Amino acid sequence: MRDHYLNALLNRRGFLSNTATGLGSIALANMLSQFSPQEDVSPIRPAIDPQQPNHARDSHFPAAAKNVLVIFCAGACSQIDTFDYKPELIRRHGQPMGEEVITFQGAQGNLTQSPWKFKPRGESGKMVSTLVDHLGELADDMCFIHSLTGKTNTHGPGENFMSTGFTLDGFPSMGAWATYALGSENDNLPAFVAIPDPRGTPQSSVNNWGPGFLPAVFQGTSFNASKPVSNLARPTGINGAQDRAARNLLKRMNERHLSRFPGDTELAARIASYELAARMQLSVPEISDLTSEPAHIMKMYGADDTENTLKAAFARNCILARRLIESGVRFVQLFNGAYQTGGEGTSNWDGHKSLKSQYDVHGPVLDQPAAALIKDLKQRGLLDDTLVVWCTEFGRMPTFQKGASGRDHNPSGFTAWMAGAGVKKGFTYGATDEFGYKAVENVATVYDFHATILHLLGLDHRRLSFYHNGIERRLTDVHGHVIHDVLS
Repeated sequence: MRDHYLNALLNRRGFLSNTATGLGSIALANMLSQFSPQEDVSPIRPAIDPQQPNHARDSHFPAAAKNVLVIFCAGACSQIDTFDYKPELIRRHGQPMGEEVITFQGAQGNLTQSPWKFKPRGESGKMVSTLVDHLGELADDMCFIHSLTGKTNTHGPGENFMSTGFTLDGFPSMGAWATYALGSENDNLPAFVAIPDPRGTPQSSVNNWGPGFLPAVFQGTSFNASKPVSNLARPTGINGAQDRAARNLLKRMNERHLSRFPGDTELAARIASYELAARMQLSVPEISDLTSEPAHIMKMYGADDTENTLKAAFARNCILARRLIESGVRFVQLFNGAYQTGGEGTSNWDGHKSLKSQYDVHGPVLDQPAAALIKDLKQRGLLDDTLVVWCTEFGRMPTFQKGASGRDHNPSGFTAWMAGAGVKKGFTYGATDEFGYKAVENVATVYDFHATILHLLGLDHRRLSFYHNGIERRLTDVHGHVIHDVLS
């Protein structure tokens, strides 16, 4: 009897041990199956000259895009009220969804159709909401991804995830990764510029454009058309000749000091950053001064709107974004919406309480200026080399919250779109369910989204890495697939 018990115990242990090993082998085989035996997926860490850390570097393979412009709608812009048309939501308006869902702020009420009508746009016939009429006119230039999924329903971690690939603080942003890999085409401006909304910063603030554990030189430089970088003006009483003489003297002193410490890359990087800051004293005030823009451009963007001053301020930021791209800045992150304590939904897209009144403010602020930005890039030939990305941290529910007239957070299925270099025009990828709640067709992750952006820059997301704390770190962590269907 005792021997029978021991044999059974050993067999069970053996079974569990073999099962664990087998499951591990299956997982490993699945990971390895992503790569063909001939594929080289060894890490690539770009060779960076510490004296010229932003000097342009080669991509891994020929790139479709030279620059990236991200338009980030902070606060979680509703896909159901903008770009994801759901006829069944209209038909079932006022009815229960049929699935009990407890989200960020509690229980949900009934299904609620969008307060704005949708209509077909362009030759593609893409249905876009009248909330964003100007952007809707450009539907034939856009490549929509309707099946994005996130990992959190909280704004700060959601912004982190969309901007850095991680919900926690302290990881490099998309722009930091791009400029770490590729540098810049402009020696007098930062390689990466973040343009906060005129109303303030997003909830996760500088994490959205931070360098994380990458060298600090790859952090985004933050300024906008209303508030350029401070303290750049030449001191009163110093003329141009004196200023140049002082800089030349400082340059010679720095070079002499550096020669005493050959191979000190940190010292070289510090000197390079100070020299860039000096050059920015001339370049940033010039590029952020919009007085040279013709009247018809200001009107096209809505920058001359004296009634809607929020729209006019955001429009000026959009013009600044175009000027930066035009000047060779590699990565520009343009924010629409800001976080203000106690002002939920009034300064961003967080439409919990009264979606209609809140979005009636935010829609016009975004719509005309952002559409004009794309048109302007296109008419100047810049869209051929620039990838424009529109995104938000997650989506919103097809129901209204109980006791409110707004929608709760929803990371289970939301929309982003791209336009410009390397992506299909008038194309739709993926889909949410009949109500716009969950991604059900060609489900995509933010990792896939990031992998695709890097691919369009000529970068292999599996190989671009930085060694940190014993780990080869990547923007996409250990995940992500390029969404090849959206590539032109």
